[in-house]
Parts: sequence; structure tokens; C-alpha cells
Amino acid sequence: MICFPNAKINLGLRIIAKRPDGYHDIETVFYPVNLCDALEIVSVKERAGRFVQTGIPIDGKPENNLIIKAFNLLKKDFDLPETDIYLRKQIPFGAGLGGGSADAAFMLLLLNDFAGLQLTVKQLEEYAGHIGADCPFFIQNKPVFAEGTGNIFSPLNLSLHGYFLVLVKPAISVPTRESYALVKPGQPDLPLSEVIRLPVNEWKGKLVNDFEASVFAAYPEIGAIKRKLYATGAIYASMSGSGSAVYGIFETHKDLSLEFSDCLCYSIQL
Repeated sequence: MICFPNAKINLGLRIIAKRPDGYHDIETVFYPVNLCDALEIVSVKERAGRFVQTGIPIDGKPENNLIIKAFNLLKKDFDLPETDIYLRKQIPFGAGLGGGSADAAFMLLLLNDFAGLQLTVKQLEEYAGHIGADCPFFIQNKPVFAEGTGNIFSPLNLSLHGYFLVLVKPAISVPTRESYALVKPGQPDLPLSEVIRLPVNEWKGKLVNDFEASVFAAYPEIGAIKRKLYATGAIYASMSGSGSAVYGIFETHKDLSLEFSDCLCYSIQL
């Protein structure tokens, strides 16, 4: 069985407060986009399963991959068959696009069908929550307003259908821990839940990612990408999550691969 885990972007990201447990309360919107990995599982007999990854190289040991974590999480509760797992990685990691979380969530969905586990959406979201705060989002894979640590979701009637996305990933990965260490929490003047309901062409300057100030100061080349996206006609541009990917929303198709020849650059219809 095969599936295609997709990326997400953050539309705004406000850091509200630091929690006693060391994490942060945030407000953001998760929005799915059509940039996908390929994930396949195949039942095997008479030998142990294996994990094979191709495409964009991933840092770290294979056994630490979130896909393996998802598999082992279900294996604790269910008699899963020995399985070969094949991942073709296309979503850049260390980019704020949720690629690892998407892979893990889709692995849960795939195993649920493959092994006939008959887990409900709620149960799958609970398993996903043990893997990462944004992982449950990919179970239903619909736009949501996210609160708490990014794990409390409210449905959001938002569609960017008809717009075009240019997504740029420089050869930089911003450690999430570093991003949170530099950011200053605070209450926004205008709640994100209100800003997101404005027309897209009114988002500039109002739909804010709080990580940008400190990340752009530490990595000026990331801020330069955002400025170039606006200069080439984006009606809204932002860093996604804690970075390092930056996206621009355009009203017409744009191929900016030459302008960003030293980066990974994707043109995606929303």
C-alpha cells in the first residue's frame, strides 16, 4: 500500500506565553499544501522488516525516524506483520513544513488500513499526539486554528483555492529549540483568529510569525527570501513555523527557480 504524505504551512504564528513545563502556548493556522513524500509498506515473511529511505537525505539514524516511532507505537498494542517500509523524501526537513510529522501520521493511517485495525479518527489522533504536537493535524489534514502547544485544533473554514504558492527552502536548517529560545512571548494586539478572516491581500503586516524577528536577525538570508518574494509580486509572504522555509502567495502562477537557484524552490497550486 502506498500513500503520499503532504506538507503544511503556518499562516501566522503567535507565541503567547511560556508554560511551566518549558513549552510555549501558541496560536497558528495549519494549512495543507500539495508538496508530498511517498510512503509505501509491503508485508514480508521469513525475515525482519526494513526501512529504506531515498530522495532528500535525512539527518539522524533511521531507527529514530518518526515513521519508525509510529510503527512501534502501534506495534505495542497490535500484532502487526513484519513490514518493509519505503520512504521517498521530497519535503525538506528543518523547514517548518511538518514533513516528519506528516510521514508519521500517514504511517498510522496506512497501518490502520493495511492491518485492518479499525481505529477511529479520534484514536489515531491520540496515537499521533504521542509523536509530536502537530502530528494529529495530518490525520484529518484540513485547515485548522491551533492553540496550546499546537495540539488543540478548531475547524477553520478557509480556502486558498485559486492562489499559487512559491515555497523556498534555503540550505539552512533552523533548530526549533534555538528559535524558541530567542523569541519573546506576548499577547498580540489583534488575535490571529480575527486576522485570518481578512482577505488575503490584507494579511501583509497583520498576519505575523513571531519567529521571524529573531530568526531573520540570526539568518539574514532567510529574511532576504521574504523580501524577494514580495518584490516579485507576492500578495503575502511569511516564514513557515520556526523556519527555514519561506513562502509567498501569488494570484497567478510564478516560476521563480532562477531567482532562487541556490535554494530548493517549489511552485504549488493551492
